[in-house]
Formats: sequence, C-alpha cells, structure tokens
Amino acid sequence: MIAARKYVQGIKRYEAPLDGRRQKLRLDFNENTQGPSPLVMEAVRQLPPNAYATYPEYCGLEAAFGDVLGVAGSHVAAFNGTDAAIRAICAAYGEPGSEALIATPTFGYYAACVQQHGMQCVDVAYGADFAFPLQAFKQSLKAEPRLCFICNPNNPTGTVLDTHTVMSLARSAPATLFVIDEAYAEFSGVSVLPDAVNQPNMLVLRSLSSAFGLAALRVGVAVGHAQLLESLRCVAGPYDLNMFAVVAARAALADLPYVESYVAEVRGAAEWTAAELRRRAVRHHVGGANFMVVWPKREISEVVEALNRGGVLVRNMDDHPLLEGSFRLTVGTREQMGRFMRLFASLIEE
Repeated sequence: MIAARKYVQGIKRYEAPLDGRRQKLRLDFNENTQGPSPLVMEAVRQLPPNAYATYPEYCGLEAAFGDVLGVAGSHVAAFNGTDAAIRAICAAYGEPGSEALIATPTFGYYAACVQQHGMQCVDVAYGADFAFPLQAFKQSLKAEPRLCFICNPNNPTGTVLDTHTVMSLARSAPATLFVIDEAYAEFSGVSVLPDAVNQPNMLVLRSLSSAFGLAALRVGVAVGHAQLLESLRCVAGPYDLNMFAVVAARAALADLPYVESYVAEVRGAAEWTAAELRRRAVRHHVGGANFMVVWPKREISEVVEALNRGGVLVRNMDDHPLLEGSFRLTVGTREQMGRFMRLFASLIEE
C-alpha cells in the first residue's frame, strides 16, 4: 500500500454531515433555512442545453461580486466555496515547516488545511467570555507566522472584531498573510471591505452559503490585492466553479433585498429565541452571526439525540474547548425557532 504524504498521515479529517438530514429542521450547520431568491431557480431553469455540454464561462461573476462588496472585479477571485479558497491559500502561501496562527475554537477546516500543507498550527484560546484573545494574539504575531486566520464573526463563538482592530493587527505584522473569513458578515454588518484590498498582506473570504442560501452549489470568493489573487489562481483548477453555480450566484447577487429580508428575519428570531432561553434560565451565548450556543440543563448528548428524534438537528459542541456541555444552534426564521423552542422546552422541563 502506498503511503500518503507525511503531512497527511495522522491528520484528523474535517467531517461534515452528508446524509439523512433533508426531512429534518437543520439547525446544526449554520445553513440558510429559507432557501435562495426565486430568481436563482428561474435563472438555472433557463440554462440552454449547450450550457450542460460545454465548459463553464464565468460571465462576469467576479465583477458582480465586486459590485456588491464595493470593490473592483480585479480584486475578486471566485472559488468552489470558501473552503476551496482556503486550500488555495495554503497551497500558494503555506510554506512547509512554517506556522499558522489561529484563535480557537474556530472553524476546524483551517487547521486541517494548514496541516495538509506541512505547516504547524499556533493556537491562541478565546477567553471564557468568548472575547477575542487580542493581547496573546499580538504576542504570537511577533514570531511572524506565515499565515493568520481570523473568522469574523467567529464560528462557533459568534465573536465579532471591529474593523479597526483587524486592520491594525494586519498592519502590525506585514510578514504575515492575514485571512479574514467573513462567511457570516451579512448578519454582523461588520466587514474590512473595501479597505482590505489596499492592505498587501490581507485576503478576505466571502460566501454565498448562509445569507444567500447557496450552500449546495459551493460559491465563495477571495477578495484582496490583485497580486495576491494571481498566486491563488495559479494553484486552482481552471474550471472549479460549475455553470449552475455561476448562474445561480449572479441571480442571487442581483436580489439583495431578498437577502436583506432574510437577514432581518434571522436577527429578529435570534432576539426572540434568546428571550425565551432567558425566561427559562437556560445559559446561552448570542454573537454576531446566524447561530448561538446553548447549554441545556440536562446531559448534552441526551438533549441532542432527543431533539434529533423530534426532527430538529443541532450541533453537539461538547468536544470543543470552552463549549463543553453545549450545542450550537443555527437561527432560522421565527416560525422555525418556535418549533425548536417548543420541543426544547418539553425536554428540559419534563
């Protein structure tokens, strides 16, 4: 048997849910619970037969993203989801044997990708109150790590760093490439764009998965200085984004009022859910994204399984530091959160 590269051996792979979720209320992986704009389905249905038989054309997709994000299309590179962008960043800039700075707990795929490319993770822990570990982070930056990943808002703590702090960190460490993952920025309203495109050591990731409802089609972008993006394109495949994703993404980007309406619905549902949890004296934490963390009054695995049996999926976070005994709860519509709360209340009050 041929052995994998030494960098891959022993890595714990990032595992995502694949099956058995369609008929349940999926509040476990921060997905959009409403679906995309009707314009998306209509655009995909109108694809002519030759669109299936020919290689995809990107048809101004990066320029369309740029219009929404307030930057020129030359500062945008489209990928098959932001995870593909993360892989490209590690492939283009991750020197084997170098270090990547990460605040934990956070999105687990950063560490997986870093290790796949022969780099070492330097973990700095969030505070018990989920505050960003700013002073410890600044201290670690003095060692000039090759890469630095900041998820903003952070998944799973929901922590939001203000733009001034993020930009100051990047300016203080010019030898480090900062990757600012803004997958949930629509919900927080906080972004380092458009300023980031003038920062020569910063790339910003944006996604159409959560707010825009296109998680199944895998559309994301890296935004930054054109020279940084050119290196990413050198390690990406020529046709990584399929034609359905391109057409759907352009249609979704053209209907911002639909997205804004969904974001407003989620924000209102989060406030209502938090109030219901407070009324029941259930410990919880709400950040700046479309999810929250909940510590039930019973053994965590029992609660997660009981919710599952009742048709509601949540993410067990018991194996994450600072999150022992909790589950992460995606916030959907007000109606969906009412369904969750009725079931959850019956479990903790029985």
